[in-house]
Amino acid sequence: MSDFETYREAQGHDHPDAEEYVALAEDLRGAVAGEVRFDEYSQVLYATDGSIYQARPAGAVFPRDVEDVRAAVQVADAHEVPIIARGAGSSLGGQTVGPGCVVLDMSVYMDDILDLRPDEKRARVQPGVVQDHFDEYAGQWGLKFAPDPASSNRATIGGGMGNNSTGAHSVRYGITDAYTEELRVVLPDGSLIHTREVVLDSPEYEEIVSKDDREAEIYETVRGLVEEHEEEIEERYPDLKRNVSGYNLDRVIYENDDGERVINLSKLLVGSESSLGVIVEAEISLVTLPEKTSLALYCFDDLIDALRAVPEALEFETSAVELMDSEVFRLARNNEEFAQYEEPIPEGTEAAIMLEFDSELHDDLEAPIQATNEHFVGEGDAFDVLEAYTEEDQAMIWKLRKAAIPLLMSLEGDPKPYPFIEDATVPPEELAEYVQEFMEILEDHDTSAAYFAHAGSGTLHIRPILNLKENGDIQKMLSIAEDVTDLVKERHGSFSGEHGDGLARTQFNRKMYGEDLWGAFLEIKETFDPDWRMNPGKVVHREDDPTDMRENLRYGAEYSSVEPQTKLDFSEEGGFSQLVELCNGCGTCRQTDDVMCPTYRGSKDEIETTRGRANMLRAAISGEIDEEEMYSKQFQEEVLDLCVGCKGCKNDCPTGVDMAKLKTEVKHQYHQREDPSLRTRVFGNIDRLSWLGSKLAPLSNVGPKIPGSRLVMEKAVGIASDRKLPYFESESLEEWYEARGPRISEAEADRKVLLFPDTFTNYSYPEPGKAAIRVLEAAGVHVRIPDDCAASGRAAYSTGMLDAAEERARTNIGVFSEYLDDGWEVVAIEPSDAVVFQDEYRDLVPGEGADRVAEHAYGVMEYLDTHRLIDGLTEAGRLDGAGGALTYHGHCHQKATAKDHHAVGVLRRAGYDVDPLDSGCCGMAGSFGYEAEHYDLSKSIASLLFEKIDRSDGEEVVAPGASCRSQIGDRDERAENPPHPIEKVEAALAP
Repeated sequence: MSDFETYREAQGHDHPDAEEYVALAEDLRGAVAGEVRFDEYSQVLYATDGSIYQARPAGAVFPRDVEDVRAAVQVADAHEVPIIARGAGSSLGGQTVGPGCVVLDMSVYMDDILDLRPDEKRARVQPGVVQDHFDEYAGQWGLKFAPDPASSNRATIGGGMGNNSTGAHSVRYGITDAYTEELRVVLPDGSLIHTREVVLDSPEYEEIVSKDDREAEIYETVRGLVEEHEEEIEERYPDLKRNVSGYNLDRVIYENDDGERVINLSKLLVGSESSLGVIVEAEISLVTLPEKTSLALYCFDDLIDALRAVPEALEFETSAVELMDSEVFRLARNNEEFAQYEEPIPEGTEAAIMLEFDSELHDDLEAPIQATNEHFVGEGDAFDVLEAYTEEDQAMIWKLRKAAIPLLMSLEGDPKPYPFIEDATVPPEELAEYVQEFMEILEDHDTSAAYFAHAGSGTLHIRPILNLKENGDIQKMLSIAEDVTDLVKERHGSFSGEHGDGLARTQFNRKMYGEDLWGAFLEIKETFDPDWRMNPGKVVHREDDPTDMRENLRYGAEYSSVEPQTKLDFSEEGGFSQLVELCNGCGTCRQTDDVMCPTYRGSKDEIETTRGRANMLRAAISGEIDEEEMYSKQFQEEVLDLCVGCKGCKNDCPTGVDMAKLKTEVKHQYHQREDPSLRTRVFGNIDRLSWLGSKLAPLSNVGPKIPGSRLVMEKAVGIASDRKLPYFESESLEEWYEARGPRISEAEADRKVLLFPDTFTNYSYPEPGKAAIRVLEAAGVHVRIPDDCAASGRAAYSTGMLDAAEERARTNIGVFSEYLDDGWEVVAIEPSDAVVFQDEYRDLVPGEGADRVAEHAYGVMEYLDTHRLIDGLTEAGRLDGAGGALTYHGHCHQKATAKDHHAVGVLRRAGYDVDPLDSGCCGMAGSFGYEAEHYDLSKSIASLLFEKIDRSDGEEVVAPGASCRSQIGDRDERAENPPHPIEKVEAALAP
């Protein structure tokens, strides 16, 4: 679709700016070296962020350098179109949403660490650097950037500056503006200024203001306003560690370490939400990283008692004081990923405060906890305490705390705990009374909320539960906000202590600061940005175009969605559309730890995140784009085909958006309309091809070696010519076992196992199957390979061939059920087959049969660990402790279902030193890595795994997944496929 057609379709056929947008796109492409995307898909992708808001931009630009930013700003200005700078798009106030704007995505190319000077504790960075990536780099010198928002694993430093972000450690370190020393900023006219400490009335200052340019006007205006409103600033700005509402007039002029009075516009630009200019480079100061920390979690049976304990906690030299309530614990308990973190929380805990101590403040990290134990448990209202001294134990508690926001958004149904006044901040000593009065407001409005946050700084995230698809609740949202801002003002607080103004809170800044300072804000805005080009409507708004928190909602009173008829069972998720709408835009899928989202890591393209795909699906089911678009070739290729089905989002996404399941369903619907391609049918029925390959071996292994045959295969079928193909064994695992027979009879066995012969193990690499049989028999298990089962259906499921997958599932459920009735269990060598039995069969064939199979199906390492069979081998002297250091790469599907830890435990008890990699998908993902158009991306994803392997101390890599072993073995010509973990267990068996 052309740009013009896109705009006519997206903006309305009679939209007066359609042709102007086409001209804008053309001019941008001519002016910038980076990418310019003005298609409908890009508009949808950049219409939302982590907030409750949505507004279609004109398009997106991906600048490569400062000159690209300047050029883009100048072109947009010439076309009278606003600009929004964006990092990860994880902000909660709607800062990066605006209708008809040009979005500058700074996260793709402008993400370099330009300089780090450890001796000075200083660094220069580009705005797109992800904070955790920077901290990992700075950690080599024992340094870090002090602000630590919960979204630090995907949020950019530039985005944090836009919002003046902070995090759990603000009690000790403060917020972003305190660590922003210098900035390079592109102004709305495209000029570039360098902000830093400038001594007032010094020769440097006089030189700046003597020029006849925008920079001089800005300096004089800001200084004049601060000096004119000095008393009002002192009276109106709250005395808090956190206040990120309005412009920072209270921090822009100050006395430096030399006792000189200076002006530093960097302090004003931080927190301005790109409404004054675009940050393109930043000089930041760093803090030392404490060598050790300890945590204590104090449990209370009453929320108010916990809040009353907060001011007391601040007397103990803490580095963090956090709070969580029972609703957070309940949601975590019901979430596959976070249940393990909630498990230690004592029953009856209505609220808990978490205190952190670090080695820079305390020599003995146990001593302060003993003191707080005596105070809060011995003498106070806490009834229990959890102490954590190891990194692992502390990480468990922190993961629970950091997941609170997205967990709350996973509530079933349309009512959600929405963020619109959730980061109001009051003095900590007023928290308890403030919350009690807040509860009264909620009761008056007939709703409830969840409570958590940075209590030590007086910031308590309270999210009223509303249904923003109903007009009554939209009006209620405004009414609650009006009442709460009145309450916060009475309590000498700030309307925002963390997440900024955006579309949610800008309209209340006038109430907070009064008419005089509101006027000063307007004058600052119009001095920097006289034509209101920079993110208009954020922090301040025009008198004739006021910001209204009820407008531009993602889900408004007019929103509706289509619930399609589905092949898979979506009842547990509340339906297909409910699963799509669970995505709240938090952007966790942009993280580079855990599993999701592998293709995004290889490309850094928003459309390849779980969030991007969910936004596209939601646009289709809600009519924002044509519903039929979901079944177009473009949608299939650009949105769905780049989801590798790793299932990482099922576990890693805090709201549980199972994109692999959604993708499979839509692919199935697409196949109902368009016949599957030859390649799809080949991969969906790979078991049949492999059977034939084994029957024809070794002849079948010769064909791909014939010169030119691989190129022909790539052109005819679409299988990458550079990819090694599986080798077929002439004797399958089934044939080997039939000739060999069992070594442990059913009568003498302690347990009975059906070993499932997956396609790869059966026909291409039977050694793990043989090893599994020998290990199981050594543990006293009777093993049988069933000869009447079908392929697992995993391949058919992954390609969207659900009719075939269902047929195979029904066959296997029938076969397995007869054995299960007689006390047998099902064990798979291949993790993806184990998980299809445990998970997908329930969606394909819902009912008691699938549930029973899921309950009694295991991966082989899971089986050995769950039933402690490896311990029995040790006690019987059957393990000789072969030893050695192994690097373990786990399978995505087992990570997604919390099964991956079993292999590590078994290998360690078998005598190995195991380094489990924090790795995501290998990039092969079944058929994905074989597809010609995806080969390069597959290798790019794999390179991230190879980097981790190279940094590991292991002598040998092990991986349970056939795809993973193929990818690692395909690394170079000398590489061989690594062994399955079960093969190493067999190697440790005594003769």
